[in-house]
Amino acid sequence: MNCYKCGCSLSEKEFCTNCGTDVTRYKEVMYLSNYFYNEGLEKAKIRDLTGAISSLNQSLKLNKKNINARNLLGLIYFEIGETVSALTEWVISKSYQAEKNIADDYITKVQSNPALLEKMDNAVHKYNMALDYCQQGIYDMPAIQLRKVVQTNPKLLCARLLLALLYIQSEKWPQAREQLEICKSIDIGNTTVNRYLHEVDEACGLEDSKNIGKKRTENAITLQSGNDTIIQPVNRKEPAALHLFLNVLIGLIIGLAIGWFLLAPLRMNMENNSMSKELEDVREQLAIKTASLEDLEAELNRTNADKDLLQADLEAYEGNFGVNDANKNLMLAATEYNKGASMDKALIAEYLDSIDIEFVENSATEEFLALYNTIKASVGPSISATYYNSGYEALRNLDYLVAINDLSKAVYYDENNAEALYALANAYRENKDDENARATYVLVTERFPESEKALKAQAYIAEIDMR
Repeated sequence: MNCYKCGCSLSEKEFCTNCGTDVTRYKEVMYLSNYFYNEGLEKAKIRDLTGAISSLNQSLKLNKKNINARNLLGLIYFEIGETVSALTEWVISKSYQAEKNIADDYITKVQSNPALLEKMDNAVHKYNMALDYCQQGIYDMPAIQLRKVVQTNPKLLCARLLLALLYIQSEKWPQAREQLEICKSIDIGNTTVNRYLHEVDEACGLEDSKNIGKKRTENAITLQSGNDTIIQPVNRKEPAALHLFLNVLIGLIIGLAIGWFLLAPLRMNMENNSMSKELEDVREQLAIKTASLEDLEAELNRTNADKDLLQADLEAYEGNFGVNDANKNLMLAATEYNKGASMDKALIAEYLDSIDIEFVENSATEEFLALYNTIKASVGPSISATYYNSGYEALRNLDYLVAINDLSKAVYYDENNAEALYALANAYRENKDDENARATYVLVTERFPESEKALKAQAYIAEIDMR
């Protein structure tokens, strides 16, 4: 375990032996993150994937760089068919630890099989379509789509749950139970699966979905075998008249079945004609919608052209307005500057701050720049000192954004303010902005090479480069 501040290895002490930082809470957080990782690992071993996901997410909340927890979370997402979520976790893991990270092997194995990736992508696309149909109140089409999805990606848990829900909605209890049992074999701790199973059991009249046995009634024994229910009479003799009636009924049923099959070709021909007519109607509607879409695209192109013209006019207007505003603020600053000893430097700073720096650097005239730089050079050190004081106070109060804003202005108004430049680099570093922190430390070493701050800046640069 390394110190979060200086990066040195920690000992059993409650403080860092290198920089002296108190690491008591830090160690507790790291140990707690590892505890939740171990808990998630134990749950994953017994296929309680929902519980494992919860524990691993808690571990990553405490330590987002817990590589083991993030890689295991990716494996669990992959196990339940959520390939995108799995790849996301592995890519994040690799960004934290590029070398000697098993996530690299996981990503390579998945990406080396384009056919598998395309198959999973199609499965997710069909699942989303089925979900849209369900939200629109259409239930036949999504059931067909979902059956294809679970054939393509058998472990896509969300698709099986939605298919089971559709079976429950249409009261197809055996099919619903079959899908839920498969879901439970994938993730035994999924509360949604257990809740749906309870609903199926209640609808089927079973007191306990786990009891595979028999229910005795007054005249029969009910046996539960898998998804089938068998009713067996208990030593009851049926009258002969009942046998005769049953035989007549069976003969009638057989006759109806034969008639049905004889009429099947005619019935199929009628259905084919009906489907052909419906297909022709769909084609006509598609042609109408295609024409409407082309009209809408043309209208959209015209609207975009009008928008571009308006945007150009607006940019021209805003450009003119920006020039006038900059000239006005410079004149106000010059008027206050000309007051001599009675000038209000804070007011001058306010006027100068109101002038856009980008305008000064790229669009200002030579006359504008000459007057601007004259005023800035005269009152800049005093304004820089004011901003340095407020920025340093914000840095001490851990308000890094305010500190960066004020210290940046202090450096802008006086480039020779070494204290402000060094404090700005520290503010960037404390705010975890290593890129700007390193660049600012480099400026300290270049502008003030012989100072003590240059030596400290070089040490911080080395520390940042080691990360």
